[in-house]
Amino acid sequence: MTDRKAKLERSTRETKIEVEVNIDGSGKFDVDCDIQFLKHMCETFARYANFDLKLSASGDNDHHVIEDTAIALGTAVKQAIGDKPVERTASCILPMDDALVMVSLDLVDRPYCDADCPDVNYAHFFRSFAMSAGITLHIVEIRGFDQHHIVEASFKALGKSLYAATRSRDKLLSTKDAVKVN
Repeated sequence: MTDRKAKLERSTRETKIEVEVNIDGSGKFDVDCDIQFLKHMCETFARYANFDLKLSASGDNDHHVIEDTAIALGTAVKQAIGDKPVERTASCILPMDDALVMVSLDLVDRPYCDADCPDVNYAHFFRSFAMSAGITLHIVEIRGFDQHHIVEASFKALGKSLYAATRSRDKLLSTKDAVKVN
């Protein structure tokens, strides 16, 4: 099987994002971003998804950089998945110290996101990622009090869920067959 990869640039007046993703990778990452927590979360995502990720993100303020990084990363993941049959759905319940988070997703191309997230910027990250990736994404905070741990557990569980959902399969997992829009 050939690697499923995507490479793109997203440039606006406010941000410049460059991303390369290989969803059949080994969890290697090279992330350049001045927002250290976003850098850490993208690295964590790549490692737990087992995706290779090269990312450069810069811009005028944290909100714009976080949002545009999510849009670019979601778009790249969608492009890398392509149209070959995959497992499509996956869930993960993941603990991190005080935090316990569940992520469930479906790569169905009906974008939706409901994310329990104590940080407004990262709640927006998850919504922007889901919309641009075209996935249904649910993130449920089961418990936790440390915001860092809750957000990080969410990125880890998202990575593990995407790894499982993007595994190749022989047949399309749908009773509708492929949806075609003309």
